[in-house]
Amino acid sequence: MSHFVVIGAGQAGASLVAKLRKDGFEGDITLIGGETVPPYQRPPLSKAYLLGEMEKERLFLRPESFYADQDITLRMGTWVNGIDAEAKTIQIGEEDIAYDQLALTTGSVPRRLPAAIGGDLEGVFVVRDLADVDAMAPAVQPGARVLIVGGGYIGLEAAAVCAKLGLDVTLVEMADRILQRVAAPETSDYFRALHTGHGVNILEGTGLDHLTGADGKVTSATLTDGAELAVDFVVVGVGIEPATDLAELAGLDLDNGIKVDAQGRTSDASIWAAGDCASFPHQGRRIRLESVPNAIDQAEVVAQNMMGAAQDYSAQPWFWSDQYDVKLQIAGLNTGYDTVVTRAGEGATTSFWYYAGDQLLAVDAMNDPRAYMVAKRLIDAGKTADKSVVADASADLKPLLRA
Repeated sequence: MSHFVVIGAGQAGASLVAKLRKDGFEGDITLIGGETVPPYQRPPLSKAYLLGEMEKERLFLRPESFYADQDITLRMGTWVNGIDAEAKTIQIGEEDIAYDQLALTTGSVPRRLPAAIGGDLEGVFVVRDLADVDAMAPAVQPGARVLIVGGGYIGLEAAAVCAKLGLDVTLVEMADRILQRVAAPETSDYFRALHTGHGVNILEGTGLDHLTGADGKVTSATLTDGAELAVDFVVVGVGIEPATDLAELAGLDLDNGIKVDAQGRTSDASIWAAGDCASFPHQGRRIRLESVPNAIDQAEVVAQNMMGAAQDYSAQPWFWSDQYDVKLQIAGLNTGYDTVVTRAGEGATTSFWYYAGDQLLAVDAMNDPRAYMVAKRLIDAGKTADKSVVADASADLKPLLRA
C-alpha cells in the first residue's frame, strides 16, 4: 500500500491530506508538524485571537478527531531532520520513515532582527504562529508603549489591534511609505490616514538602528534618525522567507522558494511542494504567493496530482486584511501597473484599480465588496474594465461583466 507523507501541518498541509482522502486515496497518509497543536488558521492570530475575541479551539481548521476518523496519522511536535531522496525516506531523530510520495508544505518563517541590534532581547516578538502570539499577549496592555518595525500588512494589522486595545503605538517603516512593496501610493495614503486617525504614530523613511535593554529585556529603541523611544515591547513585521531548509538538504532546486512545475512537482519526481514555500510558473514568470487561498488551492491540486491527475495549477490571486472597521480585499497582482484609477464611495468605502495600459491587473477594495467581486471576476477571466466607468462612483459596475 502506498504511503504519502506531508511535512508541514499548516493550511496547505491540512488541505492536502483532506483532499487526498476526499478524492479516494486509500493508502497510508502521515502529516507531520513542528507545533504541538493541530493545524489551525493563522490570519486571526494577529487580529481576533490577540483581541481575545476568538478562543484557541476555534482556530483549529478541523477537530483533532478528524485526522483519526480519516485514518490520517498526525504527528505533532515533530521535527524532520532530513530527507534522503534517493532512498525515499525522511529522518525524524533516529527514525527513518519511508514514503512513496512526499509533499513539502513547510510554509514560511518570519525575518527576525539580528541579535547584534537587540533582536534577542526579551520583549521582541514576531507574529507568525500561535506560540508567538501567546508569548506576546501578556505585554498587550492598555497604556503600554509598543514599537512596530515594518509597515507592511502584518505590521499594520498589529498596530490596529494594539491601538484598539489602548496602547501607545509607534510604527517605523524604512521605505518612503508604508506598503511601498505591495501597493500603490493611493492605498498607502488611505491606510496612513486610517492609522493616524486612531492615534498611531507612523514614521516613514525611518528605520530601527538598535534596541537597548536592561536585565535582558528591551527598554528603548534608537531610530536611524537618532531619535530614542522608550518601549515596553517591540513587534517585528519585516516580512517572511520561504522555509526551504529541508528542500535544500534534499538537493531540490530552489528559486525564491522550492521550485515546482505547473503541477507542483519539484526537481525530484516523487517530491511535491505547495503553499508559501513553493514558487511556480504563472503567466510567463515565476511567482510565490503568501496567502491562505493559494495554500488551499495549490495544495488541493497537488493532492490530485499525487494521485495521477496531471493537472496544472492556475492561480487566481486574492488576499485580504482587516484593520479597525476596514476590510481590505485584494484581487490580482499589481506588478507592472502604470495607472491607478480611484473609485471613491461614501465614508471609508474606496477602491483602487491597477492598469497596465488598458488592461486591468488588480484591485484594492476597502469596505467595497461589490467592486471587489466585479474586479475579481474580470481579472480571473482575463478581461478589463473601462476606466471611465470605474472612476464614476455612480455607475453600475455589473454591466462590465457582460462586456
